[in-house]
Amino acid sequence: MQIYLPIAEMSVDLLMLLVMGGAVGFLSGMFGVGGGFLMTPLLIFIGVPPAVAVGTQSNQLVAASVSGVLGHWRRGNVDVRMGVVMLAGSTIGTVIGVWIFDILQSLGQIDLVISLMYVFFLGTIGGLMFVESLRTMLKGRKGGVRRKLHQHNALHGMPWKMRFPKSRLYISALLPFGIGLMGGLLVAIMGIGGGFFLVPAMIYLLGMPASLVAGTSLFQIIFSTAIATFLHATQTHTVDVVLALILLIGSVIGAQFGIRAAGRLRGEQARAILATLVLAVCLKLAYDLVARPLDPFSVAFGVGA
Repeated sequence: MQIYLPIAEMSVDLLMLLVMGGAVGFLSGMFGVGGGFLMTPLLIFIGVPPAVAVGTQSNQLVAASVSGVLGHWRRGNVDVRMGVVMLAGSTIGTVIGVWIFDILQSLGQIDLVISLMYVFFLGTIGGLMFVESLRTMLKGRKGGVRRKLHQHNALHGMPWKMRFPKSRLYISALLPFGIGLMGGLLVAIMGIGGGFFLVPAMIYLLGMPASLVAGTSLFQIIFSTAIATFLHATQTHTVDVVLALILLIGSVIGAQFGIRAAGRLRGEQARAILATLVLAVCLKLAYDLVARPLDPFSVAFGVGA
């Protein structure tokens, strides 16, 4: 069944969109990521303009994140205080990001910038996550003693320290604020919840317990993506409501299954799977940037003077 998307100005298969939304929701619940790192490229792959994919994906992420947070909240896996500090940073980052997005759109460079940013961020973070998870699994098989996941570094000497009882941390508030700021920029420009950046940063920079990372990440993603959706709708006009509603239905259902599956995998296994997905999407985007298009020429008809 084909359905017309008014903002994207194209027709797509309804069932395909529902399946895509369900898959992204599953990842959101399972890994604590918004899933935009996968959905935005998928929308681009099926022909949705990158700017519309980014603006609409922000809206879809709100529903997927809410569904995921409810499941984690019932299990007591959300550090609200940490989430609020991160949200303060992500709010500022989102506003700045939409402003940059609007400028790039007016210059006609937003599509290229979105693709390049995906290749860079997905390749870098996916590669680091895959190497780390593989190293951890190999150490576990050899029976070696695992090092503490959280180690102090120069960043922990920063001022404005706060206590986060839920996570059992006493660190500078500037750390979660800065991480949230970066996440907000990614939400606005790339149409992602920022989970693929937030989750590793919360584990390795903040030292949060793995059990609290997914729920806390999704908690602040709810608000940052809602802000991004509002700003994109009012300033860049790239939110396709029809597309967002279809993806929303699939993602809400998929998130609940993802939460159930999360408890069946060890942390390093889950990170390895997520890293593989990130790298696969990165390679596809990189290939599309350099591959010869099927139709390299376009013909336009103009009216003579």
